[in-house]
Amino acid sequence: MRKLLVLLVSACALGAATPNHAQIPPWGVHLDYIDPSVRPGEDFFSHVNGAWLKTVEIPPDRPFAGAGLEVSKQNEERLKGIVAELKAGADPASEEGKMRNLYDAFLDEKQIAANDLNPASKDLERIAALKTHEDVAREIASPALPLDGPFGMGITVDDKNPDAYAVRLGQSGIGLPDRDYYLRDDKALVATRDTYKKYLAQMLGFAGAKQAEARAAAVYKLENDLAVASWAAAERRDAEKIYNPMTIAELKKLAPGYPWASFFEAAGISPRSPRGDRVVIVAENTAFPALSKIFTATPISVWRDYLTIKYLHAFAPYLPKKIDDADFAMYGTTLQGRTRQLDRATRGARVLDNRMGEALGKIYVAKHFPPESKAKVQALVQNLLLAMKEDLKSLDWMTSETRQKALEKLEHFTVKVGYPDRWRDYAALQIRRDDLVGSVKNSNVFEWNRQVKRLDEKVDRTEWGMTPPTVNAYYNPSANEIVFPAGILQSPYFDPAADDAVNYGSIGCIIGHEISHGFDDQGSKYDGLGVLRVWWTDADRKSFDERTTALAQQYDTYEPLPGLHVNGRLTLGENIADLAGVAIARKAYHLALAGKEAPVLGGYSGDQRFYLAYAQAWRAKVKDESMRQRVLSNPHSPAAYRVNGVVRNDDGWYAAFPDIKPTDTYYLPPERRVHLW
Repeated sequence: MRKLLVLLVSACALGAATPNHAQIPPWGVHLDYIDPSVRPGEDFFSHVNGAWLKTVEIPPDRPFAGAGLEVSKQNEERLKGIVAELKAGADPASEEGKMRNLYDAFLDEKQIAANDLNPASKDLERIAALKTHEDVAREIASPALPLDGPFGMGITVDDKNPDAYAVRLGQSGIGLPDRDYYLRDDKALVATRDTYKKYLAQMLGFAGAKQAEARAAAVYKLENDLAVASWAAAERRDAEKIYNPMTIAELKKLAPGYPWASFFEAAGISPRSPRGDRVVIVAENTAFPALSKIFTATPISVWRDYLTIKYLHAFAPYLPKKIDDADFAMYGTTLQGRTRQLDRATRGARVLDNRMGEALGKIYVAKHFPPESKAKVQALVQNLLLAMKEDLKSLDWMTSETRQKALEKLEHFTVKVGYPDRWRDYAALQIRRDDLVGSVKNSNVFEWNRQVKRLDEKVDRTEWGMTPPTVNAYYNPSANEIVFPAGILQSPYFDPAADDAVNYGSIGCIIGHEISHGFDDQGSKYDGLGVLRVWWTDADRKSFDERTTALAQQYDTYEPLPGLHVNGRLTLGENIADLAGVAIARKAYHLALAGKEAPVLGGYSGDQRFYLAYAQAWRAKVKDESMRQRVLSNPHSPAAYRVNGVVRNDDGWYAAFPDIKPTDTYYLPPERRVHLW
């Protein structure tokens, strides 16, 4: 239902593998991963990680290997350790009791098998009995069921009034990762579509449908029609284009075929607010009329089959093994290249992180994130902010008018490190050890009601968008905040005992990346208070756009799989943040040196170690299926280009590795290097 894929926050999306800690030098870089046969200018990513790339094997239950997986697996083991210490038989009304009961219910495969489809039977029967389009819209909007339809809905911060929440609506409805999976004729995508069509029929078969193949074909046609009517992913990044506020009455005129009154009523959203008629924010507004027509033109019988499939997909992890395995075969194997599910215990820990993440995170940080780590990261962040401030003061392409406002925005940055100051209250969440599907539905209702209840209240700026154990970070433009969960603040990204050059090259670049999102092609449209508005001069925006267009054109040339190129416009914001993050982190590293000469360690200068650490933080080996999905649908470039595409534009890299030659593959002459910060 609330599958709303629009620009809300920008995250660094780490991916990754499992190195041997014993081989890491005390100062933090794997020298044994370096391949001296590859020149830095020919392929810096392979130069730094080549020996590792030749020997690493991607685990069968993962879509990739790399640095992020090392941290993720460590966190998974920590979370399983926490769960193991939860008391069996604890008060079921306590957070500990709820987590233990939810985890135990998920691991009880014998009970799941014995229950068969009985826990889902009432929901499936209700879906099978839908008679009108109003019925369908109500079912799509049900808070208990994470279904889907032509329109997704979420409650977010109003981009032009960041003290207020708003209902946001956007295109939705497809089961494959992106519209290109339906529209492109690549051989691999044709094969994926064929497998998906079989999957649709298989899921209908589980529900007892007759003539499943023919009915699945109708569902696929519906999704294909939705894909044709939808905006491309790159278009959906434009913060101004996807901000289209309107009253519900105006929404009904825009998309008259959809039963909006039934939809909002089922979701518990009143058509009135304390300020009058409720205003909703529509994202892909020009797609809405066509999506509405598709909804009306599609027979109820097809919608019933569509929702049956969406239901079984959403609840597959909690249903009998045959359904879980079939869903994994499509979404794990066909789309990601994984040949084996994660073990049940690891999946159970992820369920807890997803459903009760702050209750679990509270224990996680107490055990694994000491105050001294938080203090050191906070100091790093302040140094990065200082470096950004110094950089803004010296930019030669920015006028004084825009510069002053940019500095004001930087002064308003909020920094969140480790974990929230105030933890979420799960008292209203009902969990039963003997009702896994019901508990998951309760969790869906709990989260949706939590958001609806505060819809007309002032925005809670203490809230976090990630749980503490998450291996990631993000920038939220509406709050003008950078957020670093405890999960990412550990080796190899951050180690209090590591060389400063290495910490700045790894976590420093991640911090710089998130800071610079406030000034990327979309984040720069929000002012220091988080308001979406024009605050740049026309001349500065023109100069900035010329530079970023050149960067997008560079990334368009990169080809991670034969015939499949990176989309420079889709990945532009992240590429800008990568490039700026490295530049700012290197400045911060030099500020930290305070004029002193960095020591030579392992034969490498401080600047060389900085770039080595950056490249090794992004080391990754990815299965082709997962790479294809990333390139077609993800705003982050593949890891190799997050390294090579960045350093070739960075003057500091050329200075650190003076043997780079103009004939090298990734060499760029000075006049073609994109300099932003």
